[in-house]
Amino acid sequence: MTKHLAPLLLLALATPLAAKVTFNEHIAPLVHQNCTGCHRPEQSGPFSLITYRDVKKRSRTIEEVLLDRYMPPWKPVNTNIHFANDRRLSEKEIKLFSAWVEDGAPEGDPGKTPKSPEYPSGWYLGEPDLVVTMSGQFDIPAEGKDIYRSFVFPLQLSEDKWVKAVELRPKAKSAVHHALFFIDTDGQARKRDGSDGKAGISGMGFLREADPSAAFNGSGGLGGHVPGATPAKLPGDLAMFLPKGSDVVMQTHFHPSGKKETEQAELALYFADKAPVNNLVAIQIPPVFGATKNINIPAGEKNYIVEDSFTIPVPVTAVLVGGHAHYLCRNMKMTATLPGEKEMVLLNISDWDLDWQDRYHFEKPIDFPAGTVLKTRLVYDNSAGNPENPFSPPRRVRWGRQSTDEMGSVTLTVVPKGKSQGDLIAKAQRQQLFSGANKAIEQARKTFFNVKGYDRNKDGLVQEDEIPQRMRNRILTRFDKNQDRVLDAEEQPALQEYLNGILGGRVRSRAR
Repeated sequence: MTKHLAPLLLLALATPLAAKVTFNEHIAPLVHQNCTGCHRPEQSGPFSLITYRDVKKRSRTIEEVLLDRYMPPWKPVNTNIHFANDRRLSEKEIKLFSAWVEDGAPEGDPGKTPKSPEYPSGWYLGEPDLVVTMSGQFDIPAEGKDIYRSFVFPLQLSEDKWVKAVELRPKAKSAVHHALFFIDTDGQARKRDGSDGKAGISGMGFLREADPSAAFNGSGGLGGHVPGATPAKLPGDLAMFLPKGSDVVMQTHFHPSGKKETEQAELALYFADKAPVNNLVAIQIPPVFGATKNINIPAGEKNYIVEDSFTIPVPVTAVLVGGHAHYLCRNMKMTATLPGEKEMVLLNISDWDLDWQDRYHFEKPIDFPAGTVLKTRLVYDNSAGNPENPFSPPRRVRWGRQSTDEMGSVTLTVVPKGKSQGDLIAKAQRQQLFSGANKAIEQARKTFFNVKGYDRNKDGLVQEDEIPQRMRNRILTRFDKNQDRVLDAEEQPALQEYLNGILGGRVRSRAR
């Protein structure tokens, strides 16, 4: 929020609704504080809301989205926790705007026009300490499958830095589903950049080869970007470590938007003056966005539930929380139960929307003792009644990275008292991950890797539509000897032997 707007807004709210409400005296401070951060040139809002003419032109529409609580975008509904970046308008603010609209949206005394917020650099957080452009340009087709690609932002810093915030300015705004920022300390990403003749690195291979502990101890990332989220600086002295000589690698998920676009994003970095006393650690529940929970949502299922929990092994201070899922998720909740105390709701989103993901900073950091149990509950709706369902009619949806697949988790970012305690959290998370992976393998042994599990109608045959779609052509080409698109009792043993080999290979790979 621009500082000079705060007293103007307080003055505007002190105006009795019976008095004449004008843009210059009452509405401009309200709009500039809550809307123009996104609704201005080069930002995510589809139109500008800076001038009187801008706002009056869309005043009825603005009133409707304010009354519906669609704008400003804010998803948490739990009221027990206060968030520092809360964008919700109060009932009094909404009534003030409605009174102005009903009175014909008067401009008011031109001599009382407030100064518009200043955005000298065009960046939401103000002038960055460093702006870097990704190497090369990448073309995104108008249509087709989702694209996963990693891009390098070469930094060439001569000294270690601590990052308070990052802010992305994508060129292909309509196609960017989300992006995550990771740190490459040995230049491997730069060497691989463009190896297939296009800017960047295909897929997510870079992350698989990076330090696996970084996924748990918070040492390898700089956060992320999702459309609609508001960038914010970490509170207090908290900051993320960026070692000298390293590069930033942006893992990007593109969803073709219907028009051709070209990406060459800019990344702004905001540095701290000194290193923080303690480091940040991210606790994700379930881990790896639910990959070990065997998400498999039948078509028509309205109430598919995924739950997981984690016991914090050391005392921590929680600073922010956020979640991620795709189109079918409807409800997302994380709770914390302190030893001997009642359950506390940290995040509750009752109407999840993939387009409005965010990270929610606690207004006051929350202290949790060792033994605190965190629980996440995710509810998915794969019915025709879900307006966000990407398939009509609904189809079975499993865990996966595509937008039309599903995943889900809630992440709580905490500050342990020391680095050694952060390592204990990482160790506990790894144990949970591997335990969940073993359970997922055991479940897969009974279903995905068991031919009898394919036979859903129990007729002794495996019909074409009973074979998982992602393996259907491969299986039928190899094992359907009579080419009737059905696997009979004579053809099934060879398929079972093949599936046993796949599962055995996966188990051996994990063991290594």
